Amino acid sequence: MYEVKVVDEFSGAHNLRNYKGKCEALHGHNWKVELMLESDTLDSQGMVMDFKELKDKLKDILSPLDHKYLNDIPYFKEKNPTSENIARFIHKKLSEILKGKIKISVWETTASCASFEKS
Repeated sequence: MYEVKVVDEFSGAHNLRNYKGKCEALHGHNWKVELMLESDTLDSQGMVMDFKELKDKLKDILSPLDHKYLNDIPYFKEKNPTSENIARFIHKKLSEILKGKIKISVWETTASCASFEKS
């Protein structure tokens, strides 16, 4: 199994609904997002996917989140904009355009992250 990983980031604000604690108030993060793509095979150039192409696809997904109030994004009107749900949102979008097994990790701080991947 081959695996490649690219990392990007975005800044955004959110507040958690139905949560008792600091995160129920409006606050922001500089999220770091890791995209891991797995494949059993390599292309004719010996790659799972070109890093630049993979970075560009991730950037396209993150761009609408950057410097936004995440609660206003349609996907998060019903789902709480937790790191877990942000990871799932990014995974869903990338699954529509990438082939292979995808894992998304969303780092809220340097010490805390949530990941999503489908079996």
